Amino acid sequence: MSTKPGARPSVLSLNISSKSALYAAFMPMLKNGGIFIPTSRPYALGDEVFMLLSLLDDPAKVPIVGKVVWVTPVNAQNNRPQGVGVHFNADDNGIEAKRKIEGLLAGTLTSSRPTNTM
Repeated sequence: MSTKPGARPSVLSLNISSKSALYAAFMPMLKNGGIFIPTSRPYALGDEVFMLLSLLDDPAKVPIVGKVVWVTPVNAQNNRPQGVGVHFNADDNGIEAKRKIEGLLAGTLTSSRPTNTM
């Protein structure tokens, strides 16, 4: 599952409890959708990660596999949080996660408010 021979896939858990946090983390510009995950673990572009995503009041954790497409280093400009942007895979879980997030954020995706990535 990892792009590095012999490396074990990384598991990230993310609990997003507010619409404003979800807006800041969601990456709608990616074809399959994606999410920014604050983390101090080192990742490289292309690393494959497994994440467990909890959204707002839903107690279910959605298991999603994706690839790192964005890295924000420590001390990034504009005080952006350190972490990685993960592009959801085009499988059932990735498609469902994108659909669910877009539904939760209906009407706010065209906002000009800054996010954790752009």
